[in-house]
Amino acid sequence: MRKVTLEQIYTHPIAQKYLGRSGQAHAIAVAEHALVISEKKKVDPDTAVKAALLHDIGHYEWYSDGKWDYDLYKQNDIHAIKGAARAHKLLIRLGEDPQAAKAISLAILLHTDSYLPEHNLKLDPLQQVVAEADTADEETGGAHHYKTISQQEALKRIRKLDASIEKRMMRQVQTS
Repeated sequence: MRKVTLEQIYTHPIAQKYLGRSGQAHAIAVAEHALVISEKKKVDPDTAVKAALLHDIGHYEWYSDGKWDYDLYKQNDIHAIKGAARAHKLLIRLGEDPQAAKAISLAILLHTDSYLPEHNLKLDPLQQVVAEADTADEETGGAHHYKTISQQEALKRIRKLDASIEKRMMRQVQTS
């Protein structure tokens, strides 16, 4: 059974701070993609969607002359490393299962290989889901980080994801 819901994660002040920085509309869209992809790949939807929601919470704001500098970001960013650590701390603080928190954090760490010198990672199925979900919502020049969404709409979509995960988990229990 789930120890922590998406709504608990989403409404936590730490998540609010960093999801706002990296784009909560993008985070929620990636979580929605992860739910669909996790079903196709037979990956636990709970861990997949949590990792997808939190995948960019390590972003630093790379600005130049008061404007987002995508080139500066591409040259210097290590958001996956920082995000994995932030997500792990947040999830443990909220009472998530430690093994699930670790798996989620590793999926965040490996959702991109842009910070690594060699781009040939071998990802496990959960990590593949998060990477594919992120790619599915990506836009040129990092524009996906600038999409906006109201708090009400965001919370509505988070609750819908929570309900979908619960339904899927109930179906799995019934068919076992």
